[in-house]
Amino acid sequence: MMLIGVDPHKSTHTATVVEPDTNRQVASIRIDATLPEYRRMLSWAARWPQRRWAVENAEGLGRHLASWLLARGEQVVDVPSTATARVRQLSRGGGRKNDRLDAAAAACVAAFQGDARPLAAETAADALAVLDEQRVNLAQARVRAVNQLHALLRALLAGGAPKDLSAATAAALLRSVRPSGDAERARKAVAGDLVAEIRSLDTRLKASAKAISALVDESGSTLTKTVGVGPIIAGRLIGRTGRPSRFPNSAAYANYVGAAPVEVASAGKARHRLSRAGDRQLNSALHTVAVTQIRTLRSPGNLYYQTKIAEGKTPREARRCLKRRLADHLWRVMIADERRAAASPGGHPGTTLQSSAAGSTPTTSSSDKSLPRPAS
Repeated sequence: MMLIGVDPHKSTHTATVVEPDTNRQVASIRIDATLPEYRRMLSWAARWPQRRWAVENAEGLGRHLASWLLARGEQVVDVPSTATARVRQLSRGGGRKNDRLDAAAAACVAAFQGDARPLAAETAADALAVLDEQRVNLAQARVRAVNQLHALLRALLAGGAPKDLSAATAAALLRSVRPSGDAERARKAVAGDLVAEIRSLDTRLKASAKAISALVDESGSTLTKTVGVGPIIAGRLIGRTGRPSRFPNSAAYANYVGAAPVEVASAGKARHRLSRAGDRQLNSALHTVAVTQIRTLRSPGNLYYQTKIAEGKTPREARRCLKRRLADHLWRVMIADERRAAASPGGHPGTTLQSSAAGSTPTTSSSDKSLPRPAS
């Protein structure tokens, strides 16, 4: 099995073939980032029937090439640029750096199977990730437009506009404004443009929500059966988690979303502090689910929260405990959905996953020491 490392750039890609046993560079090729050049590189690699591609930063500049190779049945792994940098530092050559050496370093990382991550063809999760990112950008743009509109209305109206400002309310308020000078006329004109922009953003947000809901339904996910998880939150969980079985256990997933407390120990004393690492978008979704369950009487999350309050924890500490348990539960639901999809006629019967959705919560470091009860 020969390894072909690829150092991708915006306009060119460089591929280097490396023998996995000796790390010796066999051959190298440089191509332009075009489809004809992709085919030329694949024809060049045909002399090594047993091959695997190691693409540096396959989620960034190498995404298109990696997807193109996967669509043609090639084996592709993703190599982070930090791993290739470590290989260059430890190798001979006095710290020299060029595209050919970077490609060879990516192949060396894949040879050791350390930081290389196998890639698969894009699925509905990738589509949901794209739609979720678009929705976040649209929501942020709407917040900026509303804030700017509030500032203009404060200068045009006594007392300004109400906090919960909609496009219809703003338009009605603007109709009552009679500008008396150039500055007020300019403010009213800009405010009118902002009202039109907010209406356009509202329409696009509704269309985005509809597209996300349709994809979540098509995926067969059962996340929406959990209290507090609607189609939008489910879309974010699926899109940003990707393949749930890439996490060895629920504790690893909780650490990924920033819901696992961090141990701080020294001189025989140990405590746990809040983790500020992890995927903050997933952490935000987890927080929304936790708050919704706390406010929903007799829900599993509400009962768990009240139990923690009775044990003497503060509301903030009890909410953090609930988020940790919700991370366990949601990961197990996604694992079960993945197993179900693999066993379905459209999936791959008999597929085995490394992780297990059954059993008690595994322990990664001390992330669940303060939360002894299993997730329900």
